[in-house]
Amino acid sequence: MQFLVNAYDGEGMLEKRMEVRPRHLEGMKKLGKHIVCAGGLLDGNGKMKGSALVLDLSDREALDEYLKNEPYVTEHVWDKIDVEVMNVVLLNGEKVR
Repeated sequence: MQFLVNAYDGEGMLEKRMEVRPRHLEGMKKLGKHIVCAGGLLDGNGKMKGSALVLDLSDREALDEYLKNEPYVTEHVWDKIDVEVMNVVLLNGEKVR
């Protein structure tokens, strides 16, 4: 299953985000090929306001397990997380399904 995760930082969390970022990236590294794509969400001024992830995991429970240990969650950087089930059809312009 693929999941689209949009996670929004709490107010004034940019400094905390940057402090926690190395642990966040280490956790992402452990996900390896389960990451379809990931990156930062930017506001109208180009400043970081959150994260967007497309993850390919076995089920929602696997996603919840990842989120439970995600440093941006445990350190309260992300204030709001929206999750939607997704069906990735194209990747880098190539059909995958």
